Amino acid sequence: MEANVSPQSLDKWTFSATVLCIVGVAAPLLLAPSTSAQVVETIYDYLTIHFGLVYLWYGIAALIFLLYLALGRFGKVRLGAPSSRPEYSTLSWISMIFCSGVGAGMLYWAAIEWGYYLDAPPFGLEPRSSEATEWAATYGLFHWGISAWAFYCLPALAIAYPYYRRNVPFLRLSTGCMKYLPNGIESKRGRLIDFLYMLNLIGGSGTSLGLSTPMMAASFAELSGLPHDFWLEVFCVVFCIAIFGTSAWLGLDRGFKKLADFNTWLAFTLLFFVLAVGPTLFILKVGTNSIGLMLQNFLHMLTWTDPINNSGFVENWTIFYWAWWVAYGPFVGIFVARISHGRTIKQVVFGMLCFGSLGAWLFFIIFGNYALHLELNNIVSLSTLIAAGQEARAITEVFLSLPFGDLALGAFLVVAVIFLSTTYDSASYTLASVSTKHLKVGYHPARYLRVFWAIALGVIPISLMFVEGSLKVILSATIIVSLPLLVVGYLMGSSLLSQLKEDYPLNDDD
Repeated sequence: MEANVSPQSLDKWTFSATVLCIVGVAAPLLLAPSTSAQVVETIYDYLTIHFGLVYLWYGIAALIFLLYLALGRFGKVRLGAPSSRPEYSTLSWISMIFCSGVGAGMLYWAAIEWGYYLDAPPFGLEPRSSEATEWAATYGLFHWGISAWAFYCLPALAIAYPYYRRNVPFLRLSTGCMKYLPNGIESKRGRLIDFLYMLNLIGGSGTSLGLSTPMMAASFAELSGLPHDFWLEVFCVVFCIAIFGTSAWLGLDRGFKKLADFNTWLAFTLLFFVLAVGPTLFILKVGTNSIGLMLQNFLHMLTWTDPINNSGFVENWTIFYWAWWVAYGPFVGIFVARISHGRTIKQVVFGMLCFGSLGAWLFFIIFGNYALHLELNNIVSLSTLIAAGQEARAITEVFLSLPFGDLALGAFLVVAVIFLSTTYDSASYTLASVSTKHLKVGYHPARYLRVFWAIALGVIPISLMFVEGSLKVILSATIIVSLPLLVVGYLMGSSLLSQLKEDYPLNDDD
């Protein structure tokens, strides 16, 4: 039996609201897929045009706030008793954060994101020019880099501090907004905040699984000789549910941690293989150039709104990604809070911003630049496949082009399945935490709750498979559900800062 399972009863209100939310989202997709797609896309276009700037401002504010905390007098504050030490080794901690925060969605975009920018580049550049190609290899690093992890880190700290330092026995999004909840977390305000969290997790999880499933199905079809059809994609979803359901049953230490550690080593082995057998010098030169280009232009990219040309690049990509990170932020934050006991604020901030970014950059530099090499040298016309809506096939072709292509594709498939499984394992864990009445430090939510949410999270992705042109719908749904969390983000930052100032007031010696 797993140790320290919470004896507390089910929070029926939260549990019921989440189930109804899943049914409410899935039913229209299944019953009226075409109409649902049109409604979602219309709302998306309206929000990106009128509220997109707010996401950019939020990203800037979150990054500045985190650097202020880490580099200032609060950086040494420990999440736990002053004598406490980290529960997990640094390597395991980083692996668990990485697996929960990026998942198989990163594998999807790392290999092909440059393909969208090559023919529709930023800054009004000529498509497929030298400059456009360099920026195509660079923008993925920006979207999956420091800003992305800042969106994750803010809720992690806001939740972890009151949970570990003020003994608030709730591991929920509302835990991070204590200043604005005078009647407690179980008040109507707290319920509303937690409901927004559940809504975003459902939308964000649908995005990740919706993108990853066709990619995994295409890889499996190539290796097995089976046709890539609807039922194969359903099988892939069910198979992944079985894996992360088992991991959820085993718990953090016996399940998630072991999967995360194993997948980290397997992923780095695959990265080294591609770097070694591919055009090594080209990959390293383009990667080095991309890091330099991004660092030199980071402030420009962070604040670029494309106000003159209004090409749609910012709305379609940067704002979409910021919305995705906002939607996923609370779930990753709750999970990171749970595994960060004993670490200081500075360790959490720089651990997430630096190690998270470096890990993502490795995938984009090696997989992305290898794929770019195939395109530029007319070995595989990946851009043609992407333009035809065959992104999953394009990713498959990238790995088949390697020496021992079937073996490389098989390893890629295993990494993708485990990344997806660990992401959803952490999602089911946080949903179970939110639907538990009280969860004291060191305790876990009940197993049956973790397994239930592991299964329930597969409902939305399967529903999305019925929608024609589901990729646009998947991307659109993310920004729609994430908008209210921008307000919650402000509440979390304000609440955290207020608590820190109360607990560590300035004095004459400071």
